[in-house]
Amino acid sequence: MKFEICANSVESCIAAQMGGADRVELCAGIPEGGTTPSYGEIRQARRVLDDGARQGLKATRLHVIIRPRGGDFLYTELELQRMIDDIRICQELGADGVVFGCLRPDGTLDTDANARLMEVASPTLSVTFHRAFDRCANPAEALEELIRQGFDRVLTSGQQPTAEKGIPLLRQLREQAAGRIAILAGCGVNEQNIRRIQEETGVCEFHFSAREPLRSQMQFSNPDVYMGAKGADEDSILRTTARRVSATIEQLKSL
Repeated sequence: MKFEICANSVESCIAAQMGGADRVELCAGIPEGGTTPSYGEIRQARRVLDDGARQGLKATRLHVIIRPRGGDFLYTELELQRMIDDIRICQELGADGVVFGCLRPDGTLDTDANARLMEVASPTLSVTFHRAFDRCANPAEALEELIRQGFDRVLTSGQQPTAEKGIPLLRQLREQAAGRIAILAGCGVNEQNIRRIQEETGVCEFHFSAREPLRSQMQFSNPDVYMGAKGADEDSILRTTARRVSATIEQLKSL
């Protein structure tokens, strides 16, 4: 079994490692589905994970999402250029892998764009195709194309709002993959459902956030002013906790 934590900060990376995660996917912009984190975030994440390994914790691998914005996965040339630069920065900073995905307007994979990004990432970085896969028109055909292009794994909820609801397609994808590419089940995976998902799909890699809300330490807050959408909770921070990472992994220890 492999366990990947969707980490929204350096602090979440630390908690993921303490909880026993095999790797993290470092992201900014979680409300948008994840966007590329800053140079400083990547650099510090690499440092703290290396420090943790030297202190006897699991050697947790660092993967970084390469996604310049929220929204769809149809990218302009300027956006692709930024993604190429971000992959090179990840290499410079010692990341172990990157996570990206490009689509065409008709819901097929943008093989040309994906190949350009893959060429920059290979062979030094492990490459995951992210949940753009769940927006593909034909998942079976898309999976074969990802295999041809050399992706190491695909993150998917089985084209459903959660991986638990996507169990039927996750099982089909795992059978179709037949070991040629790893199926990484993600979205809504937690302590209550990870065992069911594993037993009913046979998938052996899982992606989850294990986050809990932490109250802001601000003593004063202006209730009439929002930095984002009106009504959003801006007085708490969602952060991965070692307790939840460990508790989720523990559900599959006996298998």
